[in-house]
Amino acid sequence: MPSSLPFVPFPLYTDALLWLLVAVVAFYAWYCGRRPHLAAPWRRVFQSKAALVSAVVVAGYVLVGLADSLHYRPRLPASGAGGAPAYSVEVLSVLDLALSHLRERRERTYSAPLATRAYAMEQVQIDGKTVRAFPRLRYGGAHLEDETELARDVAARIGLGLLLAGFAAVLIGFAVRRLRRRNPEVPWQAGGTALLALLALALPVALLAQHYHVLGTDKVGQDVLYQALKSIRVSLVIGTLTTLVLLPVGIALGIMAGYFKGWVDDVIQYVYTTLNSIPGVLLIAAAVLMMQVVIDRNADWFPTAAQRADFRLLILCAILGLTSWTGLARLLRGEALKLSQLEYIQAAHAFGVRDARILSRHILPNVAHIVIIATVMDFSGFVLAEAVLSYVGVGVDPATTSFGTMINGARLEMGREPIVWWSLAAAFVFMFVLVLAANLFADAVRDGFDPRVRMGFVPA
Repeated sequence: MPSSLPFVPFPLYTDALLWLLVAVVAFYAWYCGRRPHLAAPWRRVFQSKAALVSAVVVAGYVLVGLADSLHYRPRLPASGAGGAPAYSVEVLSVLDLALSHLRERRERTYSAPLATRAYAMEQVQIDGKTVRAFPRLRYGGAHLEDETELARDVAARIGLGLLLAGFAAVLIGFAVRRLRRRNPEVPWQAGGTALLALLALALPVALLAQHYHVLGTDKVGQDVLYQALKSIRVSLVIGTLTTLVLLPVGIALGIMAGYFKGWVDDVIQYVYTTLNSIPGVLLIAAAVLMMQVVIDRNADWFPTAAQRADFRLLILCAILGLTSWTGLARLLRGEALKLSQLEYIQAAHAFGVRDARILSRHILPNVAHIVIIATVMDFSGFVLAEAVLSYVGVGVDPATTSFGTMINGARLEMGREPIVWWSLAAAFVFMFVLVLAANLFADAVRDGFDPRVRMGFVPA
C-alpha cells in the first residue's frame, strides 16, 4: 500500500531525462556489441590507457550523479491515529540519504578542514568569564575528549581506509587477471590501478567524514564535501542534456546545408553566422532572465522549491543547446559537401533514390564519427559554461548547489582575513578532475573514430 511507505518517489524533469539517456547509452552499447564494424572504433578507444583511466574516473562521477537523481519525499511523523499520511515538501535523493550525516551536521559558521574548533574567534564563557576564543565545533571532532588526540585519530582512520583499499586491491587484481585473459589488447591493469586509486582516496575520506568536516564548512556551517558531491549531478545534467538539445538541431541543419546547397545553405549559414555574431554570454543571460520572469509569474506551476530549481536547470540546458549548435553544424556542413560529390551518392541520384533516404542511409552514417567526437568534446565545455554562468548570476537557481554557485559564494570569502580558501579549492579540484578526465576520454574517442588516425595519415 502506498500509504504505508516511509517515502514517496518524486522524480524531477531532469531525473527522467538523465535516466532515459542512461537507457539510450546502454542500448547503443548493446547495439554496437552485436555489430563488429560499430564495435571496432570503441575497441580502439579502450586500447588507450588514458581512455580507460579517464573512463574509470568519469564512471565514479556518474555513479554519484545517478545516486543524486533518485528523488523522493520522506513521510512526516503521524500527527494522530487514523490520519492520512503526509509527506514533506522537502525533496531528497538517495545521495542525501547516504550523506545524511554530512547534510544534517551543520556548524555555526566557518571551520577549516579536519578542524575541531571554529575558524573565527567568538565570545565564549570559560570559568564564568567572557573571553574571545575559538569555540569547539558541535560535530567536527566532537568525539575526542582531548584535542591532542586529533592527529592520532586522523592517522588511524586513514590507515583503516588504506587497509580496506588493500583488501579491494586483491579483488581488483583477481578481476584484472581474468579480464586480461579474455581481452588481452585492453590495458585492464591501468583501469584497475585507477579504480584502486579512487578507493584509496574515497575510503579514508568516508571514514574521516563520519566525525570530521574533511573539507571544512562554509559561512552557514554546511559541509563543503557534501556541497561538492551534490554539485556533480548539476555538471552531468548540464553536460549531457545540453548535448541532447544541440545534436538534433546541429545534425539536421548541418547536413541539410551541405547536401542541398543553394538557398538552403545560404539560409542556414545566415542563421548560424548571426548567432555567432552575438556574444554568447549576453545571449544566454538575456534568455535566462526572460525565462526567470516567466517562472516568477507562474509560481503555482511548481508545488516544491526543488521542482522550480529543476525547471530552471532544464531551461538552462535548452538555452545552452539552442545557442551552441553552430560549431557542430559547420563541421557537418563541410563533411556533407564532400560526401555529396562521391560516386555512390551520384549513383543514388541517378537511380532516383529520394533525398530523405540518401540522407539517412548514406550521409548520416558517414558523419557519425564527427557527431560522436563533438558530443564527447563538448561535454567539458558545458561543465565550464555552467560554472561561468552561475558565477555571474545567470546560471542555475541560487538554491541549487553547483560548482558555479560554490565559486560564486567563495568569491567574497577570498577577500576576508583570515582567508577562507577551502570552498574554492574543493570546487576547483572536483571540477578540474571531471573536465580533465572528460577531455582525455574525448581525445581517445577522436583518435579511435578519426579515419586519418586509423590509416596512419598525417596531414601536411
